[in-house]
Amino acid sequence: MTNKKTVDMTTGSPLKHILGFMIPTLVGFLFQQFYSVADTVIIGRNLGEDSLAAVGATGCLNFMVIGFCMGICSGFAIPIAQRFGAKDYSSMRKFVANSIWTAGAISLMLTVVVCILCMSILRGLNTPENIIEESYTYIFIIFLGIPATIMYNLASGIMRSLGDSRTPVYFLFLSSFINIGLDIIMVEPLGIAGPAWATVISQFISGLLCVLYIKKKYDILRFEKGERRPRNKYIGRLLYMGIPMGLQYSITAIGSVILQSAVNVLGSTYVASSATALKVSLFFTCPFDALGNTAATYSGQNMGAKKYDRIRSGLKWAVVIGFVYSIIAYFILGVFGQYFVKLFIDEPSALLLKNAEMYLKYNSIFYFALSLVNTVRFLIQGMGYSILAIMAGVFEMIARGFAGFYLVPKYGYVAACLASPFAWVLADVFLIIAYKLIMRRLRGFETGQLEIPIKKKVSQA
Repeated sequence: MTNKKTVDMTTGSPLKHILGFMIPTLVGFLFQQFYSVADTVIIGRNLGEDSLAAVGATGCLNFMVIGFCMGICSGFAIPIAQRFGAKDYSSMRKFVANSIWTAGAISLMLTVVVCILCMSILRGLNTPENIIEESYTYIFIIFLGIPATIMYNLASGIMRSLGDSRTPVYFLFLSSFINIGLDIIMVEPLGIAGPAWATVISQFISGLLCVLYIKKKYDILRFEKGERRPRNKYIGRLLYMGIPMGLQYSITAIGSVILQSAVNVLGSTYVASSATALKVSLFFTCPFDALGNTAATYSGQNMGAKKYDRIRSGLKWAVVIGFVYSIIAYFILGVFGQYFVKLFIDEPSALLLKNAEMYLKYNSIFYFALSLVNTVRFLIQGMGYSILAIMAGVFEMIARGFAGFYLVPKYGYVAACLASPFAWVLADVFLIIAYKLIMRRLRGFETGQLEIPIKKKVSQA
């Protein structure tokens, strides 16, 4: 029982599958960025530089919490992709059902905890007093929308695990336009709270549409008797895959939190500079995110089918795509960087413009390293080695933490600009070694000399 919306990546050209999956995923990520970018542009142009800095000051905290939500949903999708690749559709549906139960419980608990603690965290980050109230208003509303964020990311992750990267994009098109419209309508009467509510409402709409579409269109996901109920062994497997992937984002974000705290001490202009440059950078790094998600689904399906040579071939093509794009992005930002910055605020100060350009220049030089981080890390996750992905996040945390504690106080803003490239390179060293060790181990599986513990667990689930 299959569905025309699904795509089996265990046969056919690896390059064709990677490009066919990546391009719609990339479009989806670009439209996701409209949620935050629309907020930033409208806030900067309507409310001014201090309000722009207020949103920027919440960036690392936002990434730590929302990144955790996205990570666990991506992790939940991996056993689903593996069971789909193995053609074990009953177990696949049981994983889907248990991912819904588990994600629902996590979303409620996480929302309560972070909403209670967010003001204390902002104060701990040395958020400037002239922007802290607006920062709190914005991030509190965003955190209220955690259930909507998890609903969308879980639903789209399930579709992507089955090879369908197109459908979630269609709903993002619609919700992005709704988001922008609500931003414009709500920013004047509600101030900084307006764009925050617009983001939450739009995320809820896209998530709800994904859920309704899955229920109506995916015959392969129609539950049979007994497949809906919670099962501890499935929940355990989902948590084993999802929590490490969520923590990977959060651990990485801890370093960003330390770095953000150091930048906050420099003043609100520096906060606004890094926030604006980061918004521009997020658009240009979307292809790396799309490559990573593609690698996870591709390797997950082929791991389930025990086709390890296809995993090697897929990584090769993903690396080539990432490197070519890195060169293109560097030259675009080098020539047009200042013009992208000016989109976010009418009359940026000379210092803000200079600092934002510096950030984009130093980061884009090292985009090739970021490409490797995303591709190799997600490929490893798709094969089921989530703990190794956490270790890569630890290396990124160490690098950004060192920059925040030592380099920024000593060398100033230029050190903040180089912190992420430093983190990417350090993580790459670990990930390349980890990948080689995993593939050496898989050679034994191919010859039948070794059994696959992770595959055995999934089959028995």
